[in-house]
Amino acid sequence: MDLQEIRKKLKKDLDKARYEHTKGVMYTAACLAMAYGYPVEKAMLAGLLHDCAKCLPTEEKQKLCEEHHILVSEVELENPGLLHAKAGMALAEEKYDVQDPEILHAIKVHTTGEPNMGLLDKILYIADYIEPGRDQAPRLEYIRQLAFQDLNQCMAEILYDTLHYLSGRKGSIDPATRITYDFYMQYRTQA
Repeated sequence: MDLQEIRKKLKKDLDKARYEHTKGVMYTAACLAMAYGYPVEKAMLAGLLHDCAKCLPTEEKQKLCEEHHILVSEVELENPGLLHAKAGMALAEEKYDVQDPEILHAIKVHTTGEPNMGLLDKILYIADYIEPGRDQAPRLEYIRQLAFQDLNQCMAEILYDTLHYLSGRKGSIDPATRITYDFYMQYRTQA
């Protein structure tokens, strides 16, 4: 399946705002891929499919994870919005015939991250945060510039801001996000 075919399917499956966000992530991932010497088409495909399960009902996300033997944490059960990454990995393979393990893994970890992420993992995680339609995050202009200078430092700054934001809200924080920050904080230069 090529990018155009997938875009047509996604346009039907996602709401308008999610589809626009998805296009932004796809193009941002392509820009980062060019900057860091990663295959552009693979980055575009990961960006295009990263939220493919986002608009599915919670039960369907849970069922996809169960059918594909994907472990779901307590925090993900409490906050089913987090399930879309793991369910999206399964859906990308099942519905869109993606077999590339790097693309599938990047989709799986694009929400919480994980320690020592691969290049595509970081590209997708960062593209999701900085795509042009995003405008709510603090220090967004700084982080957008940093994305094209140092991916590891950019990861650290995004994770810092994310944890700061989540700690001010009700609900649990996925331990994977904290563990990821603990790994990337070694790259943080801001005090």
